[in-house]
Amino acid sequence: MKILIIVCLSLPFYYLSLDLPKYIISDALQGRAFPSGQATARLFHLTLNLPAALGGPRTLFEGVWLDRISYLFALSGIFLLLVLINGAFKYVVNMRKGALGERLLQRLRFDLFSALLGFRPEAFQRIKPSEAATVIKDEVEPIGGFVGDAFVQPVFLGGQALTALVFILVQNLWLGLIALGMILVQGTVIPRLRREQIRLGRQRQVVSRAFAGKIGEVVESIGEIANHGTSAVEKSQVSQRLEHLFGIRYRLYERKFAVKMLNNLLAQITPFLFYAVGGFFALTGRLDLGQLIAVIAAYRDLPPPVKDLIDWDQQRLDVEAKFQQVVEHFGLKRDDFTRPPAAVHAEVVALPVQEGAIVARGLTVVTPTGDCVLDHLTLSLPMQRHIALSGEAGEGAGILAQLLGGGLTARDGTLTLAGVPLTSLSREARGRLIAYVGPEPVVLDGSLRDNILYSLRRVAAGEGGGLGWAIDPARADAADDAELSGKLLAVLRIVGLAEPVFRLGLARKLDVETPGEIVRRISELRTRIRDALAARGAGAAIEPYAPERYIRNATIGENILFGVANDPALVGAALAGHAPIRRVLAELGLMAPLIAIGHRMAATMVEIFRDLPPGHVLFERFSFIDTEDFPGYRELLGRLEADAALEGDATRLLGLAFLYVEPRHRLGLLDADMEARLLAARAAFHDWADSASDTSIAFYDPRQYCATAPLRDNLLFGSGAPDAADAVIRETLEPLGLDGDVYQWGLEQPAGYAGRLLFPAMKAQLGLARGLIKQPELLILNHAFGAFSRTEAQQILGRIRAAMAGRTLVVAGSDLSGDAGYDLHVVFEGARLAVLRDAAGTVVPPDVPLSADTAPAGMGVSPEREEEIRALRSVSIFADLDTAQLKLLAFTSERIGFAAGDVLFRQGDESDVAYVLLSGSVEILIEADGGPPVHASAVAHHAIIGEMGLVTGDPRSATVIATTAIEALQLRKEVFLALLAEFPPMALSVMRLMARRLQGNLAAILEREREGG
Repeated sequence: MKILIIVCLSLPFYYLSLDLPKYIISDALQGRAFPSGQATARLFHLTLNLPAALGGPRTLFEGVWLDRISYLFALSGIFLLLVLINGAFKYVVNMRKGALGERLLQRLRFDLFSALLGFRPEAFQRIKPSEAATVIKDEVEPIGGFVGDAFVQPVFLGGQALTALVFILVQNLWLGLIALGMILVQGTVIPRLRREQIRLGRQRQVVSRAFAGKIGEVVESIGEIANHGTSAVEKSQVSQRLEHLFGIRYRLYERKFAVKMLNNLLAQITPFLFYAVGGFFALTGRLDLGQLIAVIAAYRDLPPPVKDLIDWDQQRLDVEAKFQQVVEHFGLKRDDFTRPPAAVHAEVVALPVQEGAIVARGLTVVTPTGDCVLDHLTLSLPMQRHIALSGEAGEGAGILAQLLGGGLTARDGTLTLAGVPLTSLSREARGRLIAYVGPEPVVLDGSLRDNILYSLRRVAAGEGGGLGWAIDPARADAADDAELSGKLLAVLRIVGLAEPVFRLGLARKLDVETPGEIVRRISELRTRIRDALAARGAGAAIEPYAPERYIRNATIGENILFGVANDPALVGAALAGHAPIRRVLAELGLMAPLIAIGHRMAATMVEIFRDLPPGHVLFERFSFIDTEDFPGYRELLGRLEADAALEGDATRLLGLAFLYVEPRHRLGLLDADMEARLLAARAAFHDWADSASDTSIAFYDPRQYCATAPLRDNLLFGSGAPDAADAVIRETLEPLGLDGDVYQWGLEQPAGYAGRLLFPAMKAQLGLARGLIKQPELLILNHAFGAFSRTEAQQILGRIRAAMAGRTLVVAGSDLSGDAGYDLHVVFEGARLAVLRDAAGTVVPPDVPLSADTAPAGMGVSPEREEEIRALRSVSIFADLDTAQLKLLAFTSERIGFAAGDVLFRQGDESDVAYVLLSGSVEILIEADGGPPVHASAVAHHAIIGEMGLVTGDPRSATVIATTAIEALQLRKEVFLALLAEFPPMALSVMRLMARRLQGNLAAILEREREGG
């Protein structure tokens, strides 16, 4: 509203800016304000013309007397001031309009994102991730941007156009009619011509979105494209799509510029008419020259608002079409969204697992193609047990696991957890109570820690006062971050990730300023690890770094450097081009011997591998010459034999020599004398680096931490078989309490987009760890071990079962019949339940939970709760509910007492609760036509009253008064309606009860009419 007021306030100033040029020309330039050669004229003379009754005219300001030049400059200054004022108004209007549009765009994007989160799982089958991202990021931007213009532009531009038109009409009627006629032509013809342009723009949007989806599909399946050699096919498809898109865009440009040309033509015809007609009026004395110039100046400002209004109308139609496409793309139908949960279950933080079971009644799941993958499953599984579901992932067992995890929606039937319908749980409550791990775990683009602790995130204040997220240790039953770190390490050990994460931590390069004791105590730790290796008899496996000793397990180049290069140009064979190294080698007479070593290496490799094709497994494994470099070295050897060596050949052979490792290549090219000469080169090179203050290489120092080397190399401070020493490193650090730092550094390893930096087994372990860390009451593992060998899978599953002792674990697999130790074993054959066996192998009826003698301690209910369940079971509308559902009803009800004479509710009150009488009796009274209450009936214990009002939503139809002291269960409306929606047998019972009562009421009315007759 404020922005519209600002727009209206700007219009008078705009009118004045149009009117003032007339006075500049007529009064100042033509001298109308200086009649008869008068030297001065009065400016800014202000008079208030009042009626004679009010005293007549009054002069407010006498004005200022100015000569002709001062008069001109004063009017020109006022015109400049008006221009600045109008510019300021435009700035304020545009800023407020932009802020309004951006705020709505932000809200629109957030609402679409929220809609995605609210979709049923099946709805995602219609949406490609890349297309959804394109819609939310790009396609809604014009919609949000238009919102600011939707209300402001018509008022602002229309006001300017109308102001200019009124001004022209005031100056001359005929010129005003010409301007009005041209505006009507533009407003009628141009929008009609732009309809095809709008249609082409809509088609371009659809094709562009499909093109983006195709690109995303190619990126996601790039491995399969390379595997099957179909890159040419994909290129042809993309080329066809681009050609189609080009055709649409070309026709769009054709139409667009044709409309623009016509619009410009109409805009230029009007000045022609103004010059001709207006000039005629000026020459005949019917129009002042100043008025003509002012009209032409005013018309100069008239076409832009008119054109912008036409563009606004086109943009309105375009945005309307785009919004409709967004709606159609997202398929925003009511059935696509999960049903809002009942309020009673929206904040569930714990389930009565000791009293409940997983109960399926008539569950049926049908795929979009019409295949039935779960057929009328009726089953009751006790909680706090470990249950195996044997069957395929796409039928039976896997489908039931997905239903429990919220990944599918049943077409028919109900599924409850501890008496709570799963569909009535909010997503937040389900996320806290249930963990689901499927065959294809989702990996986020973040670190390993981010992926594992994702389930512990909560909304928190972010930077700049906005919303962000933080890890909540309480969701993992941890008091603080330190305890959470301990639990995280325990989960890593359970899923088998501890050792890989530890290795990743050892591979990290740490800065010397990294907090922690490892860097500070590096010298002590090196000694401890070396002593531990020696105690195991593995001291010789690691060759320690010593400045005075040649490292036989390192390359010649590494021995000369005796450090880690910060510059990639100093790594491997590239070291041969380093001028200081070459100078040191030349001074010590090592250039020729090393080039000879490189020559011998190249000749040996060419001789050994000449008969093997490029890419052969032996070539790739044992040759230290790359496949693509092999022909080059063959030609190099030929040039040397012909004594036609090129300038760079010696450098290539020197670089090859720098890669030589005697124990690995075993060509006998190094002896003790050569090693001593290389040690001398090491010392000379270090002396040069110290004198030159060169920082491109971090040299090894037994007393210092080398920041450019991995942590493993720093701890071992030697060369050899590091993998064999990882266990020794861990055993050394653990008693000192330093292993936790290594695990934390390993957890900082990036997972990559969709886990592309991880092996399949590690992705599966991340999914398992994410589910375990939040300590769920129900953990579902649906064919989650496909990336492991059978032995490894059994080991991990055994540790998970130990961690889930006392909680509910459901494991779905293709063949779990041979796995012992499960409390229940459910076997599916296709979509149907085949058999249900207990731990002893005895067949159990599917709708009967385990016997009481095998139930864990605490599964019983209190006598008071048993009384409530008996009372509920005796109510006819609850007769078809099983025990778990009755327990849920009792659990969510409130036990309440009334004294004799208390009113439970009055006629006309809101129907918000119903009562099940546990003891005592009540009287039902009905008031009619303002008369005294009439006794209708009396109700005793184990009856329900007030339930009809909950169903119909109407006010109370009678007054209920306690005739004796009573105890009752108060059933809340939201719970009662949720049960009706979840359990069709209960809804059918309510319908029957309503029918019987209606019949009874009709019979009573007929009886009273007969008695009255």
